[in-house]
Amino acid sequence: MPERSESDSRKLLRRLRDMLAIPGKGQDRLDQITHLIADSMRTEVCSIYLFRDPETLELCATEGLRKESVHHTRMKLGESLVGRVARSGQPVNTADAPSEKGFRFMPETGEEIYSSFLGVPIQRVGEKLGVLVVQSKVAREFSEDDIYALDVVAMVLAEMTELGAFTGDEGGMKALHKQPVMFRGTSGQEGAAEGRVWLHEPRVVITNPVADDPLTEIDRIRAAVGELRVSIDDLLEAETLDKEQKQVLEAYRMFAHSRGWLRRMEEDIMRGLSAEAAVEKEQSAARSRMEQISDVYLRERLSDLDDLSNRLLRILTGQGHDTGAEMPENPVLIARNIGPAELLEYGRKLKGVVLEEGSVGSHAAVVARALAIPLVISAARIVAEALNGDAILVDGDQGVVHLRPEETVARAFRDKIAMQAEAQKRYASLRGLPATTTCGTTIALHMNAGLMADLPSLDGSGADGVGLFRTELQFLIRSKMPQRAELARLYARVMDAAKGKRVAFRTLDIGSDKVLPYMKPPEEPNPAMGWRAIRVGLDKPGVLRMQVQALIRAANGRPLTVMFPLITETSEFQAARAHVLRELHREKSLGHAVPERVEIGAMMETPSLAYAPRAFFELTDFISVGGNDLKQFFFAADRENELVRRRYDTLNLSFLAFLQHIVARCGETGTALTFCGEDAGRPIEALALAAIGFRSLSMRPASIGPVKALLRRVNLAEARAVIDQARAEGAESARPMLMDWLATLGTD
Repeated sequence: MPERSESDSRKLLRRLRDMLAIPGKGQDRLDQITHLIADSMRTEVCSIYLFRDPETLELCATEGLRKESVHHTRMKLGESLVGRVARSGQPVNTADAPSEKGFRFMPETGEEIYSSFLGVPIQRVGEKLGVLVVQSKVAREFSEDDIYALDVVAMVLAEMTELGAFTGDEGGMKALHKQPVMFRGTSGQEGAAEGRVWLHEPRVVITNPVADDPLTEIDRIRAAVGELRVSIDDLLEAETLDKEQKQVLEAYRMFAHSRGWLRRMEEDIMRGLSAEAAVEKEQSAARSRMEQISDVYLRERLSDLDDLSNRLLRILTGQGHDTGAEMPENPVLIARNIGPAELLEYGRKLKGVVLEEGSVGSHAAVVARALAIPLVISAARIVAEALNGDAILVDGDQGVVHLRPEETVARAFRDKIAMQAEAQKRYASLRGLPATTTCGTTIALHMNAGLMADLPSLDGSGADGVGLFRTELQFLIRSKMPQRAELARLYARVMDAAKGKRVAFRTLDIGSDKVLPYMKPPEEPNPAMGWRAIRVGLDKPGVLRMQVQALIRAANGRPLTVMFPLITETSEFQAARAHVLRELHREKSLGHAVPERVEIGAMMETPSLAYAPRAFFELTDFISVGGNDLKQFFFAADRENELVRRRYDTLNLSFLAFLQHIVARCGETGTALTFCGEDAGRPIEALALAAIGFRSLSMRPASIGPVKALLRRVNLAEARAVIDQARAEGAESARPMLMDWLATLGTD
């Protein structure tokens, strides 16, 4: 590209860079910036509005408006033309601001004499920080060059904010990555952890937003794009790719070879941006377009461009995990989202995980529970704020994360961890003892598992067996369907590790939020109530048959326990059970060893099964109440929806009455019964379940100690009397009266 004369935008950026190179306080710098921009763009007014909180903008610096309005004039997101720019992320350019829709007159600023208005967002890769505005008395629409100049200046302001250019005194812009920040998310896995941030995809920090030599920057961007294209071509030649992976990479290649993409970045460079800043400018533009598009396919394609930009930035800056950066001690993983295989690669070296996205039933949550790693999900904006090595506290119990915490917060948190550690020592002393209550009733406590890595907890926790082994994890972490022999070896190792203790293998439970990467999910308006679990197994009998064969061969003559998920009516269980009986007959006819004893059970996760005919309860060897789903369907409250998932109490007396009905139905036929789920691992809930008749509970390994400690100190008849009293008094939940009763016993 031939050298061009220096543009107005380049002149402005150079002046801005030179000014920022001079030491100064944050507010002074903001004031100087507004003066510089107004002078360069030949306008009477330049103002900077920054977010005071996610919903409020504040005038933080101005040239031309009344100085006394600085830090006093505020508006809500979407309110006034400034708020409109902030909400939409798009410029507003008008020659007659008072007649524009959404205009709000702010008399304290003295802006009534200014007619023309141009406002652009101050943002970095979708992260909105504020609004940059210029105004003039003469009624005119600003030119495309004016908009571009103000846009790139706003981008540089965002970059300089990240580098701390505006900190130093009250009222100045807060620097990202410097201040303590608390994030409220959702608990995905309980537990507490202190450590250092390790970003799954490190955020690129740009230290040179303004180009010194445009031609050099052009050479850099062309070389980086060339390297990017070669890397994608190399990936496409890999023999291990499946069809869908190739389609994604083909989309990447299409964007990487787009002449328009490279041309726009080169034009940005010639106007004054560095190569990195030019990439981010195009990335921000793609993000803004994504927010305006409802079409899912188009949004995914723009997301491809977003990912491609991140790859290009890492090539340009040399930042990223593949450059030799070392994981800190006690790492806490931060990511927008993460797949189960990727999380398993990190393994137990992680102290905690924090995700911006995800759900309580997502793949990552399932793996985090299996690894017993504290997990917080829906922690909005944490990826943008965190940097590798930052101090971090993760409270998985409350769904709270403290990034760069103040020392007083850190001390209180360490006290909490120390108390939990002390409690675990007490629980360890009970490991070899039964969960026998003071009235002489013994409750069997089983653990939930899904990985070989879970099995050491069988001895360490004192569990009586594995009440739920999630077989879907082995399907979720692979890019293609596992082979029967591979599964048989895994299941055999599980049984070996259990050392004769009972392991209840749940057949493949996919669908809803657990989607296999190699099986295209159907379009469903409500996946949680759609094609999932045993419905998939019965409709895809080859997969179910293969899994049952693997389980039979893994047993190799030992006892085998199989249960089917989400059975809603007798015919589903009969059909699934028939698969097992057929495969047992087939394996025996082939001369293979068959289990000495086979238990075939069902998971009761919908209210309908509680009212099944007596014949169902006589046919099934055992029932495991899937408490998470059963509670969701009983209260019609989506457990993935944070607005309602905590709204209803497990100790609601209507729900307890329903569970008592299940206990009674199983008692009539002598059918073994277990309660499995998060509530089984909460001591008060476990006590109530035992009091109404459950004699077997299955939970995460870390919960067995606390549950056992409480059960060994109570009389179930007395607890049942408290529940009955709460019902007689018309209470909605038994929790308050149970808590009061426990307080009289001096029980935690």
